[in-house]
Amino acid sequence: MKNLSVVVCGAGGFIGGHLVSDLIKQGFAKVRAVDAKPFEEWFIRHPEAENLNLNLKEKTACEQSVQGCDLVYNLAADMGGMGFIENNKALCMLSVLINTHLLLAAKNAGVKRYFFSSTACVYNTDKQRNAEVTALKEEDAYPAMPEDGYGWEKLFSERMCRHFTEDFSLLTRVARYHNVYGPFGTYDGGREKAPAAICRKVIQAKLSGKHEIEIWGDGCQTRSFQYIDDCVKGTQLIMNSDAVTVPINLGTSELVTINQLVDAAESIAGIKLKRNYNLSAPKGVRGRNSDNTLIQKLLGWEPSTPLQVGLQKTYEWIYGQMTAGNDKRSIFTS
Repeated sequence: MKNLSVVVCGAGGFIGGHLVSDLIKQGFAKVRAVDAKPFEEWFIRHPEAENLNLNLKEKTACEQSVQGCDLVYNLAADMGGMGFIENNKALCMLSVLINTHLLLAAKNAGVKRYFFSSTACVYNTDKQRNAEVTALKEEDAYPAMPEDGYGWEKLFSERMCRHFTEDFSLLTRVARYHNVYGPFGTYDGGREKAPAAICRKVIQAKLSGKHEIEIWGDGCQTRSFQYIDDCVKGTQLIMNSDAVTVPINLGTSELVTINQLVDAAESIAGIKLKRNYNLSAPKGVRGRNSDNTLIQKLLGWEPSTPLQVGLQKTYEWIYGQMTAGNDKRSIFTS
């Protein structure tokens, strides 16, 4: 596999940057990294990779990205946390241009395998109205009623992958990511996910001496949070597997409330905060958890990093960024 050429689309983003890092660490000699953001805004950038600044919503950019590549990882999308998703539905849906053009370009370029990063937001929202949610199985995506905007785009793009395999014999793999977090990610500015946002708020409270925190919703919403190292490993296991032929969950099954997430961050910081609940803020579905029966069966593996362990590393990185006075996006070049 290490002799194959790989392109990571969305490499300037959080997950994409970590994936490029891992591919280089493994010894892949030909790694291309592509993102629409200017290089100075990439979260992680490596000189060992061929770094390209291209807008993947454009057909010609997708053709240039996959040319000469054997493996395509498509992690590119206009997305963020719940605050961004709920207020930018059209922008989220326009990401369909990326997957459409990339699939066509991959087919025409003779790509061997194509990975698409989907999301747990594709799941039927009627099955997520209770905080004590039954863990979501892959078949729970239908009948379709996904998260408006972002979820619909991802579900449509999953079907595109399926039909490119059926009609054009392009081998595609799809993973449904559940809430990925970790160092070298967005923690401010409106696109951050809950773990990073909570860490930032706890750090701000600690540094300012104002021991209060705003929580979106009543804090009883439930989620599972997957550490970035597990996500990167699972992504490659799914891409390389001959057994995984359908969209599959990639997330931890450790269900926690938002209040428990705050508890964990407070424990790391060594403080207790007064909690102010903003019931009018975006909060998404009431409960969501990953059923890992299928991934255990097909891969003999599942994400397993405990929240407390992953959050400690995330908190320490964000704390370092905030106390060093760095910009929200921090470049790490190996």
